[in-house]
Amino acid sequence: MELVLTALLASTITGGLTAVGALPILIGKKPSEEFNDTLLGFAAGVMLAASFFSLIIPSIDISTQIYGEGPWPAAIAVVGILLGALTIALFDRLVPHEHFISGVEGRSNAKIAGVWLFIFAIAIHNFPEGLAVGVAYGSGQQENAFSLALGIGLQNLPEGLAVAVGLVAVGYNRLKAFLVAALTGLIEPLGGLFGGVFVNISELLLPWGLVFAAGAMLFVISHEIIPETHRHGHHSRATSGLMVGLVVMLFLDVWLGAV
Repeated sequence: MELVLTALLASTITGGLTAVGALPILIGKKPSEEFNDTLLGFAAGVMLAASFFSLIIPSIDISTQIYGEGPWPAAIAVVGILLGALTIALFDRLVPHEHFISGVEGRSNAKIAGVWLFIFAIAIHNFPEGLAVGVAYGSGQQENAFSLALGIGLQNLPEGLAVAVGLVAVGYNRLKAFLVAALTGLIEPLGGLFGGVFVNISELLLPWGLVFAAGAMLFVISHEIIPETHRHGHHSRATSGLMVGLVVMLFLDVWLGAV
């Protein structure tokens, strides 16, 4: 129970940083598309590195301890990653949600207000992040968990700003844009609680939980974040942001994991 509560607390803090990232929309002028795409690229780089160094590699190490050398650790990683990606792909297809430019996706529902369609879209992004933090802390792997939570918290800052900016761009006032962006961060504690409970059911589920969360995050990176960063033609800035985010997360993971 203590590990589950730690997972819930950590994912609540990381989700709360989404609101912190959205604060500039209340006090500053609207960031440029180029700057926004660079920040989203940074977020993608952080999530990419976190998926491998804080989730996939620890999962393989734990599987090796349980099952020994052989094909099982690699097989668990492959199947778990694909299951995580497939789950989020099904959410993306079935849950009504709306992107800032491309419009409504998933099953249409005229009864759902437009603002909630935006919230559902961000929930699809944020749930895997909370899930990853919850699984990491629920597993008791404190070193990897802290670096993962720190990395996701850092990438939530530009993500929160991006959500707020996108809402202002489609006509929401600044206060409402901030409140909606802050609300999307509350999805992460739900993912954190689910992940913390899941890996505490049985030790055998731990490596599966880690790679499942990694697969979910990798799907979001490829399907949502990277295409969004390239939509305005700022490919070089977005790629630069991704590379910086990746090496920052790599540094944090190696440094904090050795402390």
